[in-house]
Amino acid sequence: MVNPSHELDYELIDLARKNIQNIPNTPEYDKMISGMVYDSMVEPLEIARFESTTKCCRLQQMKLDDFGSLKEFKTARTALTKNLLGKCGSNPLIETPFSCDYGFNILAGDNLYINANAVLLDTSLIIIGNNCKIGPNTCITTADHPLDAKRRGEGVDFSRRVVIGDNCWIAANATILPGVTLGDNVVVGAGSVVTRDVEGDSLVIGAPARVVRRLIRDN
Repeated sequence: MVNPSHELDYELIDLARKNIQNIPNTPEYDKMISGMVYDSMVEPLEIARFESTTKCCRLQQMKLDDFGSLKEFKTARTALTKNLLGKCGSNPLIETPFSCDYGFNILAGDNLYINANAVLLDTSLIIIGNNCKIGPNTCITTADHPLDAKRRGEGVDFSRRVVIGDNCWIAANATILPGVTLGDNVVVGAGSVVTRDVEGDSLVIGAPARVVRRLIRDN
């Protein structure tokens, strides 16, 4: 059983403030990304979630026919994607529909590809490296809740950050649970549920996912 943190994670807060513009002006944000119990219904956080939903809807509603050329369409999609995410490198592509809690808590490198129906619950940071592919119907969640029913009923929420290394492939219908770190070059098999950290250059399959093969890098 994982319990909420009782201390602010200043390293994570510093990372957020260096990479994210317009962080909600509330101390609940720092508590939220640090894994502490926080109030998700304070106005700045609630507004931020609605703004994220609006941006996701705008991304889904963009049509090629509304632009003069494919180049203009792709440029507009890239601009909206970078506005949605807290940090995004070159050449991102998010297929729609796509859902997230805040969007700005997702920090991604170059060549990000997210296939349709992905859900990224970014109440804490989701840090994604370069050249990562995320399959359709994938769920990456940082949001956590107590096992105790009474505390859940009282609205106790906390979060744990997720880190995904460079060159990872998360296949269709996979789930990455709160607090997980994937090393570089990890492949997560379709339908897998990753509950713990995975060392780099590994293929994991199953629910819960386990390492079934070490991967050899091509030189």
